[in-house]
Amino acid sequence: MPADTRDRYTSPGQAGARFVAQRWLLKPLVWSLVSVTVVGRKALKSLDGAFVVVANHSSHLDAPLIFGALPRRLSRYLAAGAAADYFFDVWWRRGLTALFFNGFPVDRSGVNPRSVSAKELLKRGVPLLVFPEGTRSKDGTFGNFKPGAAALAASVGVPCLPVALIGANTAHPRGSNWPKPGRLPVGVVFGAPMLAEDGESAADFMGRVRAEIARLRDEHSDRILKQTPEGDAA
Repeated sequence: MPADTRDRYTSPGQAGARFVAQRWLLKPLVWSLVSVTVVGRKALKSLDGAFVVVANHSSHLDAPLIFGALPRRLSRYLAAGAAADYFFDVWWRRGLTALFFNGFPVDRSGVNPRSVSAKELLKRGVPLLVFPEGTRSKDGTFGNFKPGAAALAASVGVPCLPVALIGANTAHPRGSNWPKPGRLPVGVVFGAPMLAEDGESAADFMGRVRAEIARLRDEHSDRILKQTPEGDAA
């Protein structure tokens, strides 16, 4: 990438600072609080360049789990969409969101768009993490997956990476200030990258991605939630 296109989303220096923040601070903390099983890393071998991570959302653990479970080559420039009205409303939250998650603002109201274009980030090779439900589930059940992430991926011709997060809502439920004691089991399950089909609408593409995330959750929940030591499966 030409030097004149560098900014905090693509700066190698800031990527190095995030590496320290994520791998030396955030991941050791989260992995010490919950027992993490990662499944499906083999599905990531074909990923290269930009992509859109699409995951269910029920806990403040979700983004740290995904960043910590991804290989370094895929998480280095990964930028997480974060609610502009919360994570970017005060300087210290804005700074921490940038430091730990390379965050970009997502306007949930639709009336106060920010200057950062998710589509332009993808075009520049920056992979994105999006929670299409828009907010955390109260009980772990899936809400409506808005089609914006699928539309983004299809418009740039990059894949969506389906990720099922298991047990995070129990370990650190919405409304709690800290994960429950006892290192409860949680799982990060990666599916195979998915591309939009010719003529497929964004809603239909997102419907397929949502169905795959649900399948991954259903397939692996019992085994993951019964585990207590940290696990790592192919």
